[in-house]
Amino acid sequence: MKGEFLTAINMLSNEKGVSPDIVVEALESALVSAYKRNFSDANMNVVARIDPDTGEPRVLAERTVVLDPTDANEISVERARRIEPEAKVGDTVWEDVTPRSFGRIAAQTAKQHIVQKLREAERKRVYDEFSERVGEIIHGVVQRIEQRTVVLELGKTEAIMPPSEQVPTERYFSGQRLRVYLVEVHETHKGPQLLVSRAHKMMIKRLFEQEIPEIFNGTVEIKAIAREPGARSKVAVHAHQEGIDPVGSCVGLRGVRIQNIVNELGGEKIDVIPWDPDPATFVASALSPAQVQRVDVDEQEKTATVVVPERQLSLAIGREGQNARLAARLTGWRIDIKSDAALARAELEAWAAGGTLGATSEADASGPSQGAGSPPEPDAAAPAEEHPVEAAVDATSERE
Repeated sequence: MKGEFLTAINMLSNEKGVSPDIVVEALESALVSAYKRNFSDANMNVVARIDPDTGEPRVLAERTVVLDPTDANEISVERARRIEPEAKVGDTVWEDVTPRSFGRIAAQTAKQHIVQKLREAERKRVYDEFSERVGEIIHGVVQRIEQRTVVLELGKTEAIMPPSEQVPTERYFSGQRLRVYLVEVHETHKGPQLLVSRAHKMMIKRLFEQEIPEIFNGTVEIKAIAREPGARSKVAVHAHQEGIDPVGSCVGLRGVRIQNIVNELGGEKIDVIPWDPDPATFVASALSPAQVQRVDVDEQEKTATVVVPERQLSLAIGREGQNARLAARLTGWRIDIKSDAALARAELEAWAAGGTLGATSEADASGPSQGAGSPPEPDAAAPAEEHPVEAAVDATSERE
């Protein structure tokens, strides 16, 4: 009997993925429920024990020793001393109240209770296991796709990846093996629900940690990440040890390290840039691969005005503003990009407007000395005003 009992316990334990102690605890709880339903008052304090040697169930009821018992929770001194020879009035003893044929009755009435207890234990095991892995990359297999939501199999549990957490350029199919980022685990009436993602920006960080030893051991730190899933990402890195090139460490020899990450993300482009505590330098680096001439920062408004060569303007902005948008997310600054030619034209127009205003004021001041409606007489100063404008254009041409 002992061998058969232990074998059954171990088989059930392996099937449900819980420890044998939890299975035995569930059985004992089910026996108590069956006993109270069929033989006992619900107010009695009853426990069940399963003999590990024989597998036989025993039910014990708590009794208080009194001189004259009046209810089921009390026991006489004489009966109590059959259980505990030194029992006295006021003590508590546990009396064996196991009915005959209790095993057959318990098996019939406690099956559902056992199943429920084991299901709860299994759900708790899954929740405890995966709640400790939130923020990590886990492996799963696509089981099915329901209304654009991908359901993945993770061992004995499932995880969902809604459309908002999917990469727009990727296509998923049943049986596909995926690496996903575990976003959260929360309890539901159906058990723990796992939410995973391939579009989360932290997946970039976890992939860098797996592929780049310097980031894993902390020599190189990822300071910021900006991502548009499936299209492009920017990663700012900083070395805590002198002599280490943070960008080179991430890219690897002939780009082999970064290429592994790009392949995992289905060809998503990744820009690795050096982080800098100086906002102007950081913003200029964030706009890579565009070349920046200068950056003017406004600390109060947290705005950066960036001047780039005319030929680099479209590269700095990027397709549909992607490069500038990612740079702004990466740095946390509002970025205003201008070409050097446009800036020079704006300065020239401002100077010209100021010069015209000055000439108008002088004309108003000399107006009374001329006849009403007569045109202004040419003077020697008029031609002289054209030379500064020509000089400004020339200077602008030189800057361009």
